[in-house]
Amino acid sequence: MESTLDPSALDYHTARALLEWQVELGATEAILDAPFNRYEAPKEAPKAKKKTGQPAQPMPLQPVPQIDPVAEAQVAAKASKSLEELQAAMAAFEHCQLKRGARNLVFSDGNPAARVMIIGEAPGRDEDREGKPFVGRAGQLLDRMLAAIDMGRDVPLSKDAVYITNVLPWRPPQNRDPKPEEIAMLRPFLERHVEIVAPEVIVLMGNISCAAVLGRRGITRLRGNWQEAFNKPVMPMFHPAYLLRQPHAKREAWADLLSLKAKLEDMS
Repeated sequence: MESTLDPSALDYHTARALLEWQVELGATEAILDAPFNRYEAPKEAPKAKKKTGQPAQPMPLQPVPQIDPVAEAQVAAKASKSLEELQAAMAAFEHCQLKRGARNLVFSDGNPAARVMIIGEAPGRDEDREGKPFVGRAGQLLDRMLAAIDMGRDVPLSKDAVYITNVLPWRPPQNRDPKPEEIAMLRPFLERHVEIVAPEVIVLMGNISCAAVLGRRGITRLRGNWQEAFNKPVMPMFHPAYLLRQPHAKREAWADLLSLKAKLEDMS
């Protein structure tokens, strides 16, 4: 039977009480004006409206700009006017994945006013931990080698001092060899490093250093023979880590140290 109760005549509390009473009776939804079968599928899907005018043209894909990490490194290195600025530029360089797995940026050690600049390969575990190049067993051997010709990274006089850096400032995982693309993207920083320090002589320690600076490998053939790079005389030498594994090669290393000392005396 249709109710004659006017809903508009109900106050809030009366309407709320009636609604709660219906809920208690089990009502779960409002009654529609006409019956509705929810199980009956529609006879046919609604037809899409026809579009008028020209069909929409797909938006042209914009080319993704390609970043050249070597060019980025060249710009950052060239803008560096001091060693402090160069170190900051290298720390801000985000295109080398080695940075993400390293603890520290290994920039340099020794006296920037030294006549000799030593370029190693890449930091190892000890160097990565301390943030300085050549501080592990190989570095201790290097210090003894330099002391044998009255030179060192901590000597008081700049004429007998050395300045040490690496081709790469970040440690490769598991001390693997640097990849060619890693060397290429970081070489502009190394070149600028040499320009700022302006040493008289450069010593290349190991195959990686020779590949980065001279573009050649084969340290057993290159060592002991003066080369030229960065407009400087360059002496390739065995890496101290190699000498730890091959002690018999210390004889050649000693000959190279004597050649280095003679070169410095001739240039004095």
